[in-house]
Formats: sequence, structure tokens, C-alpha cells
Amino acid sequence: MKPILEFDNVSRSYKPGPPVLNGVSFAMTEGEVVGLVGRNGAGKTTLLRIAMGMLAPHPGRVLVFGLSPTEDPVEVKKRIGYVAEDQVLPPTSSIAELISFHTYLFPSWDRGMERDLMERFGLSPKSRIRSLSKGQARQVALLLAICHRPELLILDEPAGGLDPAARREFLEASIQLLNREGSAILFSSHNLQDIERIGARVILLDQGKVRLDMALDRMREDVSVVMIPKASMADAAVIERMPGCLGVRSVADSWHAVFDGAPEAVTARLNGGVGQVQCVRAPLEELFVELVGGKRPGGEL
Repeated sequence: MKPILEFDNVSRSYKPGPPVLNGVSFAMTEGEVVGLVGRNGAGKTTLLRIAMGMLAPHPGRVLVFGLSPTEDPVEVKKRIGYVAEDQVLPPTSSIAELISFHTYLFPSWDRGMERDLMERFGLSPKSRIRSLSKGQARQVALLLAICHRPELLILDEPAGGLDPAARREFLEASIQLLNREGSAILFSSHNLQDIERIGARVILLDQGKVRLDMALDRMREDVSVVMIPKASMADAAVIERMPGCLGVRSVADSWHAVFDGAPEAVTARLNGGVGQVQCVRAPLEELFVELVGGKRPGGEL
């Protein structure tokens, strides 16, 4: 299946020093729901802005629907929906005025979906943006992003700051109304429960690179956390070189290593050369901490 979104060796720097993105490559196909995770400053927002054509990669290449978002911005943007965490709607405009403007921009605007969302969110067309709560303004932004039925929806931490009920309503609306139509969704979130609940694939950015790219179902079954006593293995570099090792960090008197493989298989693989190990499956949040949190062998955080 032909990708609808491709990043090919994309890098991006803002000032002298380490690049925000450093050789990022991955692709998405029609209908995929991909969660983008990483620590603050890992490059998630930069990556999504490059996909939107708001920033240019240097170097590298990004294609959306086979087109460059910087060279063919109109053709690309009319097929994309976008909601950002810091998105600001005109405060003096009414919801009806914003909808009228978007129906002019997007001939494919779906009036039926518009009515459904207005009713679902309890919004009044006459309400002005400045009179809405943060959650309601975010709901309006989502409505404007999806009622033209985009082929690709990009969400940059769109539910940040919302209470749990509003957060779930917001995310479920985007998934239910778009993904069932075959739209692809790429979204970033600091809430890993959001990723686990609605994503099918997770991409972990760390220090500007793709550290992990895997289907969530496979991750739940075939990725393990291994606790290795330092008394039996003094050098973390030896562990890092082992087949299937995705990362190692130091925790008190043991190494915590993440391996690609089910616990039984990883235990059998390691017991011959490492000694006694404890190997378990872990939820996404714990895997995230093990891969990018705490102290690593080189002393970096």
C-alpha cells in the first residue's frame, strides 16, 4: 500500500548544537492510527509541523500524499486536518462564522457531521470563541479540522489540559468519526493511556531519533523489561550489544534493559551469558520510562 505520509532521513535544527530531529524516517499508510511519544524537546511538535509544511526539513524529505507540503501547500492542506495544543481561534468570531469560512475553504465539508458534532459537544453556533471554556474551544478546533473529512488528521497534544471526561470525549470523537472512514491519524500525547486506548502503533522519539516504532499489540506481547544484577554483569555496553536490546539504564544495583522478545524467549537467550535475570512484560508507560527516563550507562538523562 502506498504511504500517505513519509519521512525520509529528516533532520531539523534551530540553532547551533544538537539537532532537534536527526535522521528521522518512518511512513504511514491509509487508515493507520499512530501515537507519537517522547520527552519534552524530543522533536514531536517539530516533526508534525514539518508534515504540515509549516517548517522545512534540513536535510531530508517529507512527502504527504506523494507531494511536498512546502512546494504544494494548498493541495496538501485541503486533504489534512490539524489541531495543535497551542492553537488559537479568533476570539471575537462566532462558531457559525468560523464554520462559514471553513465551508468556503473546503468544498467537501460535511454538514451532517457538523450537526452531529455541534449536538454532541453541546455548542451553539452563535457563541463567540472568547466566551467558551478551554475544552469547548478545543472541541470547536476539532470540528473545524475534521468536518471536511480529511484523509490525514494530525493532532499535536490536542487534549492537553482537559479534564479526563472531556479528554476522552475529544479523542473518541476524532477516532470514531474519522478512522471508521479510513482516515489516517498521527497524534502526539504525553498521556500514554491515550496512546494505548486509541493508537494501533507507537513511535518513540528520543534525542531527535526514532528509538522505537512498533505495533502496540506486538509491544504488549513481544517486548520485555529485564532486570540484570550488576554483580553478574558489570558492563552495560555488553548488554547493549546483545541481539534485540533496545536500551539499558542504571537503577540502583541492577541494569534495566528493554528487549525485543517475549519474556520466556529473552530469559532463555540471556541466562546462558548473564546469569540470573528477572524478565517481565510491561505496560507502555513503564517501557517509556525504561527507554528514555533515568540514568543511562553513559550518564545522560
